[in-house]
Amino acid sequence: MYKRILLKLSGEQLQGEYDSGFDANRAAWIASEVQKIVENGSQVIVMIGGGNYARGAQLTGGGVRRVSADNIGMLATMMNAIALTDVFNAEGLSARSLTNVKSDQVMDQFTHRRALSHLDKGRVVVVAGGIGRPYLTTDTAAVSLALEMDCDVIMKATKVDGVYDSDPSANPSAVRYERLTLQQAVEEPDIKVMDKAAIALAADHQQSIIVLELLQENNLVRAANGESVGTTIV
Repeated sequence: MYKRILLKLSGEQLQGEYDSGFDANRAAWIASEVQKIVENGSQVIVMIGGGNYARGAQLTGGGVRRVSADNIGMLATMMNAIALTDVFNAEGLSARSLTNVKSDQVMDQFTHRRALSHLDKGRVVVVAGGIGRPYLTTDTAAVSLALEMDCDVIMKATKVDGVYDSDPSANPSAVRYERLTLQQAVEEPDIKVMDKAAIALAADHQQSIIVLELLQENNLVRAANGESVGTTIV
């Protein structure tokens, strides 16, 4: 069983059945799955994306600078963190949100000590704001946070049940990997489950990653228990 887990959630997953925005029903379902991990004895830190509201890379252009676009994307992650934390608490899963972007009026600032204090009290910590700087994705921020917080594993929750040798939605013959090395994930051009900077950072520090399907019931707790779920990148 992993004692401390970094769970990477995309903003797209929080939009649920909607075209954009936040689906509270989807968030409540996620809360029930994360609750199983916590009750099993693991600590959970969530790095949240913001793509259901805004993606920095897509906003760039037409007069919008990349730095401004990435800042907008970081604000989108903060909106998700506030809403997700409220739903978690409403569902009986004790949680607190922290941000790497200074915004004391709406959310506490992330510090290493503050995050550890919440974890030690049995709370889920939801982290927003990415890494707090432009030109870096929330995938890279997730790896950085996992390293900072001494997480045993990163669980990257996705729409598919692992990493394939090609896009399974476009190629019915695509083959799923059960295990990959971090080096393979960096070098293989068709492996795009996380951006290459994030994978390279994980490789530099031997940080394991599990890529698994979010919407399969009990997937998260099974992975937390060390069962073979999705694709393990080591």
